[in-house]
Amino acid sequence: MPSGEATSLAGKRVVVMGLGRFGGGVGVTRWLCEQGADVLLTDLDDEARLAASLESIRDLVRSGAVTLRLGGHNVGDFTTHDLVVANPAVPKPWDNRFLRAATAAGVPITTEIGLLVERLPAGARTIGVTGSAGKSTTSAMLAHALRAAIARGLAPNPPRNVHFGGNIGGSLLGALGTISEHDAIVLELSSAMLHWLGDGAREHARNEHFRGGWSPRIALMTNLAPNHLDWHGAFEHYARSKGAIFAHQRDGDIAIAGSPEAAALFADTGAQRIELPPDEDDPAWMRDLRLRIPGAHNRRNALMALTGAACALGCEPHALVRTLDDFEGLPHRLRLVAERRVGAGVVRCYDDSKSTTPESTLLALRAFEEEPGVGADRVHLIAGGYDKGVDLAPVARCAERIAGLYAIGATGPALVAAAGERARREGRAHDCATLERAVAIAIGRAQPGDVVLLSPACASWDQFTNFEERGDAFARLVRETPPGGA
Repeated sequence: MPSGEATSLAGKRVVVMGLGRFGGGVGVTRWLCEQGADVLLTDLDDEARLAASLESIRDLVRSGAVTLRLGGHNVGDFTTHDLVVANPAVPKPWDNRFLRAATAAGVPITTEIGLLVERLPAGARTIGVTGSAGKSTTSAMLAHALRAAIARGLAPNPPRNVHFGGNIGGSLLGALGTISEHDAIVLELSSAMLHWLGDGAREHARNEHFRGGWSPRIALMTNLAPNHLDWHGAFEHYARSKGAIFAHQRDGDIAIAGSPEAAALFADTGAQRIELPPDEDDPAWMRDLRLRIPGAHNRRNALMALTGAACALGCEPHALVRTLDDFEGLPHRLRLVAERRVGAGVVRCYDDSKSTTPESTLLALRAFEEEPGVGADRVHLIAGGYDKGVDLAPVARCAERIAGLYAIGATGPALVAAAGERARREGRAHDCATLERAVAIAIGRAQPGDVVLLSPACASWDQFTNFEERGDAFARLVRETPPGGA
């Protein structure tokens, strides 16, 4: 939506639902205050649990710009204000009694991403990336390729600047004053965000700009597989939410799918459709791709990213193939965090804490199967965590062909049980409960040339605040655990 069409927030009474222990609501709260809104911040957690996040907005609380309602929500707050800004982490928002009360009272509901996209300049090149696996790396690669192409003069009509935000972290609301119609905006979009830009907008927003929903000018979906069923309730709702990235495109827009399942969600909107070829049919120019991060799946992410970047720049993807030469990957995405000397060799330790689905964990294992001199039987896999209701049997069955499975968290016992009696008897499946114990046992068993891999296939919320905290803990433990492990 063009800037200027969005409703002014000056003087509006706004409820922000959910600050979060990791500060997810901090950016939107500060931005709302800058717009002149009177903000009531409400969260189910109390002040002690939110201490770190609250510290970052303490000045707004002192000045009276923000009022706090912590340790629980009050229905009256949701029915008497002018706007509710819901945290996308709130599951099944259509069943949430506070949000339902707001809707019944005629109070519009939006999210941080909704506030952003309705204020983006109409002429800007908006590029949205989603998918069940690979969306973070693909979107980061895409932004990296765009910036490199601009710096190297590889495109005939480059954007002036590239802005990168969305689900990957960091609100772009504060950057709106610097975003022009001559820029490119890369947004990583989660299924929850897309729900609020699609069905959620129609059901709750009561905002004329959102009744038809929103999709980016260039939309990419890497793949589609069951995920976040605890939030969506059913795969059908999850898939429909993902499909919102295509659903509201217009003539002249571009839709890109990385798998047949993703392509099945293309919408009849007049957008140009591009379905990438199967993995075994990569275009010839991909032979010139040089990546620092391992795995055929990351080459697939690169193909997706370069295709999207080329569409944004008006050039051919092969012209951009060397823009990813210096892309080092993202934290907690299959990143090498330690090399431990063992005898005459080295054990390499990789943090893939961002892996919260079975599919992404299997891709991580495959990356080492494809690496010369490694193979699956040299990988010690640490997996498990919060139970999202997803079938983890494919990960558990890997215990029969890898060096070891070290299960942690709420799903740990089920993972070991599903690994089978043979894997347990041969010492390939261990219920470790905690990450600390898993690292100790894995390090103690690892031989020169082996890999210790944290790729949990599960969310972190049973034992950690987020996947970043889990990955940081793993990196510290593999560096500090003494030789011999447990």
